[in-house]
Amino acid sequence: MSRIPLVNEAAAAGEAKALLANIHGTFGATPNMFRAVANSPAALKSMWGSFGALGGGAIPAQLGEQIAVAVADRNACHYCLAAHTALGRKAGVSAADMAAAQAGESSDPQTAAALRFVLKLVDARGQVGAADVDALRSAGFDDAQIVEIVAHVALNLFTNYVNVAFDVPVDFPSVKLRAAA
Repeated sequence: MSRIPLVNEAAAAGEAKALLANIHGTFGATPNMFRAVANSPAALKSMWGSFGALGGGAIPAQLGEQIAVAVADRNACHYCLAAHTALGRKAGVSAADMAAAQAGESSDPQTAAALRFVLKLVDARGQVGAADVDALRSAGFDDAQIVEIVAHVALNLFTNYVNVAFDVPVDFPSVKLRAAA
């Protein structure tokens, strides 16, 4: 059971109600994570806005979902691992590639470079060096994409922390963590 109430769209008011309706329209349901965050309309607006902005960015959806599962696995976030595995499959990433991304791996050299960077960024709490950023450039990422990779990590840290801290019930098909919980 969630440690914070899950806001019901019908009971929500004002901006939270409008945002939850938009989210429901996008997913065909209102995922529990958004219902938990709806306790703060400002936080919900921030989270949903970040998803929208990054969804239209320079990083393809497939890589965004692979980043999300790598971060979720590292942070032992069952909710985000399940949600982003489903979203990654919907975006066209194979089950094998999504499972590899959980471990920060990919057969695609550019994706592998991004995932190595992402996990180093998470593990080092942002304390990466010039060589780490240069490795992304060498893999073919431009500066806009590199900034977006960091933005994807930040958004996923936000969602991971919400789901882990509040023990939000998973409402996506379960996926087994690779990392030790």
